[in-house]
Amino acid sequence: MNKKSKNILEKDKQYVWHPYTQMKDYESSFPLLIKKAKGIKIFDAAGKWYYDIISSWWCNILGHNISVVNKALKKQIHLFEHVLFAGTTNEPATRLAEKLVSITHPNLTKVFYSDNGSTAVEVALKASYQYWQNKNKKKKQKFISLDYGYHGDTIGTMSLSGVEKFNSIFKKLFFKTYSIPSPYCYRCPMNKKYPSCKFACLKPLDTLLATKHKEIAAIIMEPMIHGAGGMIVFPKGYLDALYKIVQKYDIHIILDEVAVGFGRTGKMFAYEYSDLKPDFLCLSKALTNGTMPFAATLTSEEVYSAFYDDYEKGKTFYHGHTFTGNPLASAVALSVVNTITKKKLIKKSQKIIHYIDSKLNLFEQSSAFKIIGDIRHLGFVVAVEIVKNKKTKKPFDSKLRFEFKTFLEGLNHNLIMRPIGNVFYLYLPITVTKKEIDNIFSKFILTLEKSYEKNLS
Repeated sequence: MNKKSKNILEKDKQYVWHPYTQMKDYESSFPLLIKKAKGIKIFDAAGKWYYDIISSWWCNILGHNISVVNKALKKQIHLFEHVLFAGTTNEPATRLAEKLVSITHPNLTKVFYSDNGSTAVEVALKASYQYWQNKNKKKKQKFISLDYGYHGDTIGTMSLSGVEKFNSIFKKLFFKTYSIPSPYCYRCPMNKKYPSCKFACLKPLDTLLATKHKEIAAIIMEPMIHGAGGMIVFPKGYLDALYKIVQKYDIHIILDEVAVGFGRTGKMFAYEYSDLKPDFLCLSKALTNGTMPFAATLTSEEVYSAFYDDYEKGKTFYHGHTFTGNPLASAVALSVVNTITKKKLIKKSQKIIHYIDSKLNLFEQSSAFKIIGDIRHLGFVVAVEIVKNKKTKKPFDSKLRFEFKTFLEGLNHNLIMRPIGNVFYLYLPITVTKKEIDNIFSKFILTLEKSYEKNLS
């Protein structure tokens, strides 16, 4: 590493506060200084490369440094970078809205822009709340979420998220919500087995809505995969069973597909695994391939119409962000979505998904299998849950910091990892190749084995 790079790292340590990071860990080390990226690989200042197996916090859907995306950004930046989106519009944002409506559920006809996943969800929460106020159903002010769900880091989204590690310190700031059990089959909250359980974990939802539906505005969930909750994959039929209950009542369905949209689960959107009809759809991350901060919240004509009235009626949706409808981000997002649709990448990815599935047996052949309690897979997401005792499913003590030590071990094997507690996962772009999958699985399993040998055995 050259003198300039060392200087940057010293300044980083002096001035920067990194997210989700105990900065004391850097007393004797430094974060990786990334210099460039291409495809699924990231290169640091010392010239070493790593597989970005977590898609840079679940954003990267096409791989890094995609020429068509770069061209879209370059073309727009020579025109103009940003103008307020109240009272003006721009071509990229308009064309993107048209495109998003064309590829999402027929019930979704309007697009509201913001700048990240948390804000996309906040838009849905506020719009749902105000919808009921505009419709003169004033009591409908509460929301339902799943207990392992995660929807962001703003106060509103944390109020609906169940990841204690992230949120417990802020609980006194939250508004009151209702929580129902997640379909965490490996650790079933009802102590039953799928499919004989007949989705017993949905009984609390049925009971709650039967008694409280008049005060419920909406239910929110990450369909098919709880990300930060531990890469929990929903069992087949769960979404339809939930929808069967919810559609009996007059409440909204908010789908947070910030992390799972645009092919990550094997379908363009995760809700496509069901017949569920969303009232709101929240998108971000892969929307721009991680190139720029951007988000979109789609909703129905019915919701939109509740705000459409003479000004003096006071039904306007007073919400917005400085960078709403940003033309640079819109142009990038449009190029990403067009690439996925025009190249039929979702259809082409099915063979790769089957290939990933065929590799799962490698975990069972590994010496690390003795600590693997559960293996989960959907689309381009693979997760293994590490346990101390496979019979009792007891996890290792967090004080051992096995996740952090395994992250460091992964660097030795060219992997960028980001474990969630005792859950280690792959979150791959839909453009990953078979050769890359072979290498990644080999390095991933080797990392688990070496970390186990060094830290737990």
